[in-house]
Amino acid sequence: MTTPTSPPPDTASGTDTAADAEDAFAPVCVMVFNASDPSGAGGLTADIATIASVGGHPVAVVTGAYARDTAEIFDHYAFEDEAVAEQARAVLEDMPVQAIKVGFAGSPENLSAIAEVASDYADVPVIAYMPNLSWWRDDLIDQYLDAFQELLLPQTSVLVGNYSTLRRWLLPDWGNERAPSARDIAMAASGLGVPYVLVTGIPAPEQFIDNVLASPQAVLSSARFERFEATFAGAGETLSAALAALVASGDDLAEATAEALSYLDSCLDAGFRPGMGHVLPDRMFWAQPDDDEGGGDDEPPQDPTATDGFVMPPHDTQH
Repeated sequence: MTTPTSPPPDTASGTDTAADAEDAFAPVCVMVFNASDPSGAGGLTADIATIASVGGHPVAVVTGAYARDTAEIFDHYAFEDEAVAEQARAVLEDMPVQAIKVGFAGSPENLSAIAEVASDYADVPVIAYMPNLSWWRDDLIDQYLDAFQELLLPQTSVLVGNYSTLRRWLLPDWGNERAPSARDIAMAASGLGVPYVLVTGIPAPEQFIDNVLASPQAVLSSARFERFEATFAGAGETLSAALAALVASGDDLAEATAEALSYLDSCLDAGFRPGMGHVLPDRMFWAQPDDDEGGGDDEPPQDPTATDGFVMPPHDTQH
């Protein structure tokens, strides 16, 4: 009997080359820390859909769960910090994560766990998003913001947030008659260890809003969009997740910001209202058929419950 031998060197090399080429086109891994949102308005649902839509592989770490609908947040239930840390470390020991996005962690203890994980991977950029927390108790908000400021901001590469949210948080004692600019917010954030801020929703004349990427020294990128009539839920989550995925892909920060803002604008333009609350961004807008596609007017209507020999029974099961 002939003993099997290893492939010739050139064959093995060819296999390795093919594997390397395949890896080169694989989606980049983006880790996100966020709460589960059953409405799909924000949270991990928004992160996962957004990152996948722009070509990344979402690595989702659950920090807790919202009780909410598309109109408002009623409550939040935080995970234990050990559970959050174990989720993240199990993945990080297996996959090469190229960026970390931090959404709502739910508690100071979870922020501490996330900060400890991020410190062990100091070469991975951290995109931190600060949502509107006005639905929460005042004492919990204060504790959370203090922990975020002390533990996570020193490790944050880009801080993303709405103008009013970041202004109230970072410049609570602003006494100038002039409204603070994005650079003013960037200077306040820089004092806490953050090199860049992406400030959204800055009021501009004639029903426009500005979105500005700034450092303490300069405005690096800006985009002005016309204000939508509708009220959206999940826009900030969408923008910050898209930015994290584009940064993970190796895009220059200014270019990634411009592309993420353009993506968000398209998501909002195609927004939809699945319930009785706010409009949600359509994060997969590009996958929807065009209005002029499909059959002509003469085609008979199709039975929505039947597909190629498989008939979906009505939902009237009797017990």
